[in-house]
Amino acid sequence: MSPTQLTPPQTTQTLRVEGMSCAACTGRVERMLAREEGVSGVRANLMTGMVAVDGPAEPAKLAERLTALGFTAAEDVTRLAITGMTCASCVGRVERVLQALPGVTQASVNLADETALVRHYALAGLPERMIEAVRAAGYEARIATETSREDLAAHKEEAIHQLARAVLLAALLTLPVFVAEMGGHLYPPFHHWLHGLVGQQALWLGQFVLTTLVLFGPGWRFFRAGVPALLHGAPDMNSLVVMGASAAWGYSTIATFAPSLLPEASRAVYFEAAAVIVTLILLGRYLEARAKGRTGAAIAKLVGLQPRTARVERDGVTEDRPIAEIRPGDLLHLRPGERVAVDGTVVAGHSWLDESMLTGEPVPVEKTEGAALTAGTVNGQAALSYRAERVGADTMLARIIRMVEEAQGAKLPIQAAVDRVTRVFVPVVMGIAALTFAAWMIWGPGLGEAVVAAVAVLIIACPCAMGLATPTSIMVGTGRGAELGVLFRRGDALQALHEVDLVAFDKTGTLTEGRPDLVAIHTAPGVDEAEALALAAAAESGSEHPIAGAILRAADARGLSVSPASGVAAIPGFGLQAQVGDRALLLGAAWLMAREGIETGDLATLAETQAGQGQTPLFLAADGRLLALLLVADRVKPTTRPAIDALHAMGIGTAMITGDAAPTAKAIAGALGIDRVEAEILPDGKVAALEALRQGGAKVAFVGDGINDAPALAAADVGLAIGTGTDVAVEAAEVVLMSGDLRGVVNALHLSRAVMRNIRQNLFWAFAYNTALIPVAAGALYPAFGLTLSPMLGAGAMALSSLFVLTNALRLKALRPRMEANL
Repeated sequence: MSPTQLTPPQTTQTLRVEGMSCAACTGRVERMLAREEGVSGVRANLMTGMVAVDGPAEPAKLAERLTALGFTAAEDVTRLAITGMTCASCVGRVERVLQALPGVTQASVNLADETALVRHYALAGLPERMIEAVRAAGYEARIATETSREDLAAHKEEAIHQLARAVLLAALLTLPVFVAEMGGHLYPPFHHWLHGLVGQQALWLGQFVLTTLVLFGPGWRFFRAGVPALLHGAPDMNSLVVMGASAAWGYSTIATFAPSLLPEASRAVYFEAAAVIVTLILLGRYLEARAKGRTGAAIAKLVGLQPRTARVERDGVTEDRPIAEIRPGDLLHLRPGERVAVDGTVVAGHSWLDESMLTGEPVPVEKTEGAALTAGTVNGQAALSYRAERVGADTMLARIIRMVEEAQGAKLPIQAAVDRVTRVFVPVVMGIAALTFAAWMIWGPGLGEAVVAAVAVLIIACPCAMGLATPTSIMVGTGRGAELGVLFRRGDALQALHEVDLVAFDKTGTLTEGRPDLVAIHTAPGVDEAEALALAAAAESGSEHPIAGAILRAADARGLSVSPASGVAAIPGFGLQAQVGDRALLLGAAWLMAREGIETGDLATLAETQAGQGQTPLFLAADGRLLALLLVADRVKPTTRPAIDALHAMGIGTAMITGDAAPTAKAIAGALGIDRVEAEILPDGKVAALEALRQGGAKVAFVGDGINDAPALAAADVGLAIGTGTDVAVEAAEVVLMSGDLRGVVNALHLSRAVMRNIRQNLFWAFAYNTALIPVAAGALYPAFGLTLSPMLGAGAMALSSLFVLTNALRLKALRPRMEANL
């Protein structure tokens, strides 16, 4: 299987959805959107409020479906600054181009101030597509104001402030109700004094007014979301709160204004229960929102690495320009201590850069002319000039942010079990509440107690903790991984990685430096060593293979003249053939010589001996006659052996898959302590080698960096790509190791295990909490002990369960790497 045969990535649209507040909401959104034409997959994330839709479905259709479900597909307004418009025709053309984009609902262009105001669904990447469309129409555009990540963070901050104000108002209104009703339970004389002062009816009227203000003021958000969910036959957490609070308020209102409708023994009010329920759940929402903000701290930190401006030289003039105005090819000047603005290449200067944000390595990296620079890294004490190559969404930093965001929005297989439960959980709870009410009516003291017990069941069962259990851990875990130089391109790789039994490695560039050197040349009788090396260099002159680089460097070091070669053709897994002058050359492994019937004589024995020492033998032949044996050695990375040992200490087996001769491969594997060796594997045989390693049901991860590793990375249970490798390898893998060495593999496994352990803890708490307290709320302890659970306590306990889950997930932020960077 070649890289070109890999399945192309499928289109994914990411919408921001408002109104999702629990796991039942996300499940309903996923089920309904999955039925839409053109949708092949849906992933709703409660934490981020985002819904990722796979397939070419029309955003407007998705928005209509969401509206019908009682949710809202969030809209953004993007303001574009456009240059090049000269008349009304230009205005009309730009408007038509923008309105033709899927997801854009309205576009208005103003010629006077050269701006376009575009209203559109909150689709990830749509503002960038607007700019591309305007440029394709012949104009220049940049984003003037947009609902960017910073704006979204500000929006969330404002939402937190709104919740804080709602909690404060609700608390101020609830406090008199709570004191008036509960104060007498704590101090009976207070009850008699208060009733004597204002009278019972006046007291109830006051409680009615204050509680009504709480429910339909700060608590209106629950009705706004919960009632449509009920009407659509898909109740959620908000529905439970609405039903519970409304039941307590409605019963109390009847007792206040129409007491004759109730039995005399049941004429009591529970306004304090309704008010305190709303206040406590609002408090829980506020604390959750603050904690959720901390779970996304990794993204905020990554976004903060992007400078706002850069010094750009154009036409001999250097000035600070916004990042959005930088184009590939621009010359930029980097002062000491500044962050690199975009990806580029050094054209002048010599400095050392801190790339720890990228690799996790604390040691500065030397940069001279021709060296690559990455956006977000920090310059040292000397100035540099560099040429912009990748800008905007194409920079490595932007790609890292997208990887982390996509991983954080993923749904792990373990979440499927949670979804199945939450899908029926709320209706089941409503049924239990109805049974509780009936049981208390039949066997309990009266109607009032029956209402209170049913309300307690509704409130205690809110599935907030269930919905938060998995996504919070994923968000914090993948964010912590990014800080450690481990990028999960897919969130479900977190679960798959912790199940891995064996890690298989490509050799060159993964276990080794990937920069081999020519260590010896042994020629056949009568052959000049310099001539043989010059011929080998000529044959390899057009190749980018690491071994070719070793031969070319050796020829250059000796000052040899390298003739041009023609008819160069690679022979996959064997070597290559070329024509140099009038000589037909073959350069490759022993089996290439055997295939061509070329005798290798005593050099074959020497090749076997040196291969046993970890060197790679290459035979050079011309016109059917052996000329020389070239020995190449690739140094093992200093971090490889400690990483292998750490994997063994974690109970993980190891294997090496390589095209090297078996003696060479076994020598290297023996020196590193690798358990199994699959040697002499052709590029298209790595997938088959993985299948062999899977025998017995083992879960196998593969670590590689080259183009020829892409099929194996895609075929493995989990593919881990060395981030310094090729883009094809990175795109085929689920996990990217930015550090370029195998400590990242150990840390990825360590993080995966920690995240899955954290998720199991969260799920246990969420399910155990509901399982244990629903019977208590229903009155299971009343016959034996006379104990019931107050709805107010239920609301407080429900909020605490969510906070426990969030706090437990946040512990992952402090997770230490299994292998530190400074070995």
